[in-house]
Amino acid sequence: MRLPETRDLFARKLDFPVSRDTVVETVGSTELSPPDGESTTIEAVIERAETDEFDSADDLYDTLMMLVGASFIGRRYYDDRGSMPQDDESEVSF
Repeated sequence: MRLPETRDLFARKLDFPVSRDTVVETVGSTELSPPDGESTTIEAVIERAETDEFDSADDLYDTLMMLVGASFIGRRYYDDRGSMPQDDESEVSF
């Protein structure tokens, strides 16, 4: 499952507020597939949370987003704005 799809999964499968144990029992075995790297489960990510209860699907999703590894963030250090020219005489046209 892709990470953005988990919010909908949480809203469909869980009744909020929900405990971390219930999340693990209900959807913990769901595999998360990163764009690059090895997949993991919701359980493996949520077990690192310091929170024992989640108030909403958004709260659980936000926690999941904070705890997933670097393989889920896409291209690291990518800057689509490009670099600015060093020479003041150069013009850039968009």
